[in-house]
Amino acid sequence: MVIITIRKARAQEAGGIRRCLTSAFEPSRFQYTRGAFEDTVPTVEAIRERMAYMTVYIAVAGTREIVGTVACEVEGVEGHVRGMAVQPPWQGHGIADRLLRTVESDLAAAGCVRLTLNTTEPLKRAISFYRRNGFVASGTVTDFFGMPLYEYVKALSDSSTARGRMG
Repeated sequence: MVIITIRKARAQEAGGIRRCLTSAFEPSRFQYTRGAFEDTVPTVEAIRERMAYMTVYIAVAGTREIVGTVACEVEGVEGHVRGMAVQPPWQGHGIADRLLRTVESDLAAAGCVRLTLNTTEPLKRAISFYRRNGFVASGTVTDFFGMPLYEYVKALSDSSTARGRMG
């Protein structure tokens, strides 16, 4: 049995995060515009830049392989989630659930009362996952490099909201 550990990513792990994102999103590449795919699967340098203003978590199998990732940031009392991915061979093993719970817990501890995320139509499995986990479509649709980007929101319970800050 392989142990999966969820932890904050380090800058030197940006290459592994990119490999994870590529593996997860490659099956949908043909449904994305070029710009949308490049934003969804950013370069190693862009991932490092993202790490400067977002907290990035990884799911590590054993001691090395990054099999899942998610990023989040605090925007006032709102937390924003992005870049969630689990490599296809690891999907269906509860890793996405663990990543989402980690993010929700940390964002609640940071004082967030609501979460937002954006997703695209090709990611039907992800949309189902978000809905099962309490996210609902807000009705906001924006342009994402020539394709629709749908916003989903979730209220965090008052009892889980603490007044700390994410570190």
